[in-house]
Amino acid sequence: MRWLVRGDIDGFFGLALDNLVQLLLINTLCKYVLELPDALLYGRILPGAAVSLLLGNIFYSRQALKLAKETGRDDVCALPYGINTVSLLSYVFLVMLPTKISAQAAGHPDPSLLAWHAGLAACLGSGVITLLGSLFAEKVRRATPRAALLSTLSGIALGFISLGFLFRTFAHPIVGLATLAIVLLTYFGRVKFKGGLPGGLVAVGIGTALAWATKLAPVGQPMAKLGLHLPIPVFGDLFPALGQGLLWRFLPVVVPIALFDLIGSLQNIESAEAAGDSYPTRPSLAANGMGAIAAALFGSCFPTTIYIGHPGWKALGARAGYSILNGAFVTLVCLTGTLGYIAWAVPIDAGMAIVLWIGIVITAQSFQATPKEHAPAVVLGILPGVAAWGSLLAKTGLRIGGYGSPGGPQFSDKLYGAFHATDTFIEGAFALEQGFIFTSMLLAAATVEVIERRFERASMWCLAGSAVSATGLIHSYSFGPADTVIKLAPAWPFVGAYFAMAVIFMVARKVTVPTDGPGH
Repeated sequence: MRWLVRGDIDGFFGLALDNLVQLLLINTLCKYVLELPDALLYGRILPGAAVSLLLGNIFYSRQALKLAKETGRDDVCALPYGINTVSLLSYVFLVMLPTKISAQAAGHPDPSLLAWHAGLAACLGSGVITLLGSLFAEKVRRATPRAALLSTLSGIALGFISLGFLFRTFAHPIVGLATLAIVLLTYFGRVKFKGGLPGGLVAVGIGTALAWATKLAPVGQPMAKLGLHLPIPVFGDLFPALGQGLLWRFLPVVVPIALFDLIGSLQNIESAEAAGDSYPTRPSLAANGMGAIAAALFGSCFPTTIYIGHPGWKALGARAGYSILNGAFVTLVCLTGTLGYIAWAVPIDAGMAIVLWIGIVITAQSFQATPKEHAPAVVLGILPGVAAWGSLLAKTGLRIGGYGSPGGPQFSDKLYGAFHATDTFIEGAFALEQGFIFTSMLLAAATVEVIERRFERASMWCLAGSAVSATGLIHSYSFGPADTVIKLAPAWPFVGAYFAMAVIFMVARKVTVPTDGPGH
């Protein structure tokens, strides 16, 4: 099989556009949400992302060529690979932003640097978990109900992705709704534009034109400067980040996200096998983990993953070359400062419909890919993520009102009474926010087992909830001047509450009778 064929060109444009959207998202979130300096974004984070993407694309293209040689076939397609969207958004909003807010409230001299350190630690942790998890990923997938895994992701997608960008869509309706119409038409209406133009490209193009026409585009010249930004190891920043306990603090975010990515990558490998390309599981997953580790070692906070869609790229005629071309393109964009010019020319409003679509698809998948009788478990699994996003909004409103500012009121349990007056039990939201990803998985998994009348297994999930509560990884928090932070101390009320649930489910078979026939 030749390393480059005509179909690789078509595959390259699709995969490169997907990766470019992730890079533009990184650029926007790092500049305008985290407010990281350009020297950090363009000099460390993007070069680190280039290293991880280039290494992974080279590995998967060589893997495809090897499989073609072993089988004597010329139609082998490489596994698609790129930055993990879910980890990207989760680490920005659940790791880096809370770190920066806490650092600002504590008077840290460089909150942006500390936020970057937290992201590095989370990315490294994700890579290590994926690398080690390649040894037993299949066992984890079999032990955890699909509803628990998908609903966990959906809670993040619905709150932190969909609702946030929905607000922005209706704040700028001409750009937001016009591009949303194109995305809905092509992705949900199952049609394509004449001439083969990708729907995402059309949406971004029209969105860009409308953004400039309505003066949503930035005024002036791009802040980034063209120049060569070579990747440099950041051991001097990564090791202190680990020494500060930043990875341990955010384990409730890192572990579930890494496990979900691990299992999702496993499913994508299975999808490739169903399409005719059988790749070995362990090295494929291990390379994915090594890509995330390489990202952290060279300054990027954002893990990589095996993308969904292998059968689609294969149907386009893509083989091994599209992966190599994608790696080269991303490297060029990240190492030369070109992304700053692209981000200036293409405002985030032009592409927000695509991000909104991602959130919608992730949420919809949790219902579509699980048995319909498990829908209540999916809903229950989604709620903690939405609650965590609501808690974030409440705290943002408090800070806008002066809480946590110098000379202003501080966050404390005195807030409870004020919220109770409006019938809002904010302490429940604060408790749900801490470790909500674990909480989502535990509640959804237990509910699936109850639906299937496997009450003893539901009890085991609740006992796990009690144990995790005892570690302080979920529900335990303390007040900082301008935020609530995880407190690694037992959350005793929840230890007892989950234990009570476990007891109820354990004795359920003895004290109840079925109302609609025997269970499964």
